[in-house]
Amino acid sequence: MRLLIVEDDQAVADALIDAVSAAGHEASHAGRGSDALLRHHDAELILLDLGLPDMDGLEVLRKLRQVSDVPVVILSAKNDERGVVRGLRQGADDYLVKPIGLTVLLARIDAVARRSNVNTGADRNQISAGSLVINLDQHEAVLAGRDLALTAKEFELLTLLARHAGSVVTREQILDQLWGDAFLAVSRSLDVHLTGLRSKLARSGMIVNVRGVGYRLEAPSS
Repeated sequence: MRLLIVEDDQAVADALIDAVSAAGHEASHAGRGSDALLRHHDAELILLDLGLPDMDGLEVLRKLRQVSDVPVVILSAKNDERGVVRGLRQGADDYLVKPIGLTVLLARIDAVARRSNVNTGADRNQISAGSLVINLDQHEAVLAGRDLALTAKEFELLTLLARHAGSVVTREQILDQLWGDAFLAVSRSLDVHLTGLRSKLARSGMIVNVRGVGYRLEAPSS
C-alpha cells in the first residue's frame, strides 16, 4: 500500500517510514500541509500530523475531504476528547495519540485499509455507463459505437465523470484530479475542455451542470 506521511519532524517521519516500509508498504514524506494537498493523488492512505508549520492539520483534512476520499489516519500529541471528536467528524478514519507503538500503528493502518477497501483491485481497465464505453488501457472512448477522438484532457474529464455517473462531481474534485490543485488551478481551463467534450459527445443533456456545485454525467441508453 502506498502511504503519504505528513509530518514536520524529520526524525519522527524517518521512524514512521522505516516502520511501514519494513511491513511491506511504500512510503513518501511531506513536511508541510500544502505539500500534502499537492501530493495526495498517488497515496492510498495518509498519516496526518496535526502540528504542521504552514497550516493546521485539520484544515488540511478539511481541504482533502473536498476533493478526495483517501483514508486519513490522524497522528497527534493532543489527547483531548474534543480534538479527537473534531478530527473524526471532519472526515478522519482514525485518530492515534503520540507516542504510538509501531505494532499498534501497523494494525490500525491495516484495519483502516480493510474498511476502506484499499488495494482490492477495484480499478478496472474499462468503464461503462450506458452506451458509453471507456477503455483505459487503449485510451479510447466510444459512444454508441462511435469513436469520440478525445484530447488527453477531454478523455481524463470524461473518465472522471463516468466513474461517478449519476452523481455530481464538484469543480474542486475535477480541478484536483486533472490539474493537481483544486485551490490554485485556474478553472477557466476546465470550461474550455468541458465545451470541447460536450461538442464531441453531441448529446444534449448528457453532462448536466449543477449550478454552484459541479457536473453530473447521465448515462446514455443508446
